[in-house]
Amino acid sequence: MDELNRVDVETYRLQEKISLVVIMDNIRSMNNVGSIFRTCDAFSVESIWLCGITACPPNKEIAKTALGATESVVWNYAKETAEAVKQLKAQGYRIYAVEQVDTSIALNKLNINKKDKIAIILGNEVFGVSDEVLPLCDGAIEIPQTGTKHSLNVTIAGGIVIWELFQKLF
Repeated sequence: MDELNRVDVETYRLQEKISLVVIMDNIRSMNNVGSIFRTCDAFSVESIWLCGITACPPNKEIAKTALGATESVVWNYAKETAEAVKQLKAQGYRIYAVEQVDTSIALNKLNINKKDKIAIILGNEVFGVSDEVLPLCDGAIEIPQTGTKHSLNVTIAGGIVIWELFQKLF
């Protein structure tokens, strides 16, 4: 691990983060929650909001896939996703659902710059982003796909979007 030049948790918490917040809207799988924590750690995401039925640390099932990222990544909880969205909007964040809707913007066409404050919403594995939350968003991001399936696991979709935004915000 020393050869990989990984920082410890204390150093990580002090280092600069990208201005990206990830909102988990009723994610039912604790393995998915842990994986998203780990991805957020890898790309220095500012914070995570766990909303609705999304499980919170400390949790043995989350810990299996988070591999310690619940200790490094700042997280908050809101009973209602709309509550988190409204708080972030009040702080100047542009909110994007990661969702296939008729007005979605292709991820590769999303126009943002390093000074933007962005929050993305990752929706429930079956139902996607809550219907009551979609109208609160500034837009929706869709990952272009060309295969026979037109959906991805929430952790995969989250990883792709976080990576793309990391490249634009870092």
